[in-house]
Amino acid sequence: MTELRQRELNRSDLGEFDRAVAETGDPELPARGTEGGKHLERTFSFDPQAFPEPNSRQEIWRFAALPRMRSLFSGPDADGEVAYSWPADAPVEVVSMDDARVDAVHTPFDRVSALARQKASEAVVVTVDGVAEPITLAGKGSGGVAYGHVVIDALPHSQGTVVLDHAGSATYADNVEIRVGDGAALTVVTIQDWDDDAVHVSSATALVGRDAKLRHINVSFGGNALRLTPLVKFAGPGGDAEMLGLFFADAGQHIDNRLLVDHSAPNCKSRVNYRGALQGEGARSVWTGDVIIRPEAINTDTYEVNRNLLLTDGARADSVPNLEILTGEVVGAGHASATGRFDDEQVFYLQARGIPADQARRLIVRGFFADVIERIAVPEIVERLLATVDRELESTVA
Repeated sequence: MTELRQRELNRSDLGEFDRAVAETGDPELPARGTEGGKHLERTFSFDPQAFPEPNSRQEIWRFAALPRMRSLFSGPDADGEVAYSWPADAPVEVVSMDDARVDAVHTPFDRVSALARQKASEAVVVTVDGVAEPITLAGKGSGGVAYGHVVIDALPHSQGTVVLDHAGSATYADNVEIRVGDGAALTVVTIQDWDDDAVHVSSATALVGRDAKLRHINVSFGGNALRLTPLVKFAGPGGDAEMLGLFFADAGQHIDNRLLVDHSAPNCKSRVNYRGALQGEGARSVWTGDVIIRPEAINTDTYEVNRNLLLTDGARADSVPNLEILTGEVVGAGHASATGRFDDEQVFYLQARGIPADQARRLIVRGFFADVIERIAVPEIVERLLATVDRELESTVA
């Protein structure tokens, strides 16, 4: 038995179904979301063969831009790279994939994630200890197929912010592991500001400890096709997870955010707030927000919301909130979703007070994104994102 398979079988968070796949490697076992599995649960395995090739009939891939990602489904060898850089004094190190911190939190839950784990040659580990200054890892793609693995480890009672900033060109598949130790407070910001031809398929798992707080912020502007699938789990009571996101899709661009918040510990809280703007023919976004409250997760407090703003004709936003509650002892559980076109009356209102139309549109969209951007709390990142929003609006069709 391989070391990866043994690690997988030792994982305590694998259920009976997942162990059956892990032990047999049989991809013909009933898939999650079909007979034999609940809608919001997933298969977990390090073996790519445990997952059938993605197609639109599988719930987890139903809205994905499959033709643009298809080159990753067979796990081709890397012929490019996404190279990360960071300040010399940052607590960052590059380790082998055999390091004990790798695979401590994340087990792949789809085929591309399993292939990325198999193909990654090394991992970048960020350690947050004490009260740390913001740490930025700048990833620059140089073209071609690339794989990556990042581990963010916030030690107990630490506080800090980690920014993963992606740019350049690549067809990139990666896994991100986030451990928030007991009593720690961690903010993770991941920015997708790729060139127009980039494809990025990213899987992330966060484990939130007892009385710990995670704020995870996904920002997507660039790229041809993006698929981001963060998963949050709770390691003990009192955990607090805030999942925020903003995206701006242009003509022909496809941005897919699929989240899962898995409440399996009592007295935990989660909030999800994703906001997107779309403009141009063929601009497409997908937001799928999955929350499951397991029988043991009593006194859970959860709420998720997605709002989308269509700035022009020809853009499409799909919003799919899902909530599965397996206990009646909850503090609160709900979801909301809204998609609408740009409100011309708001522009008219501002114009009537002497504000030019282009500035009025900018103010409205800035206000739409403001409550997410301001929570990043890294001034230079906030300033850059607001400037990016303004630049995107300059090309908006009137």
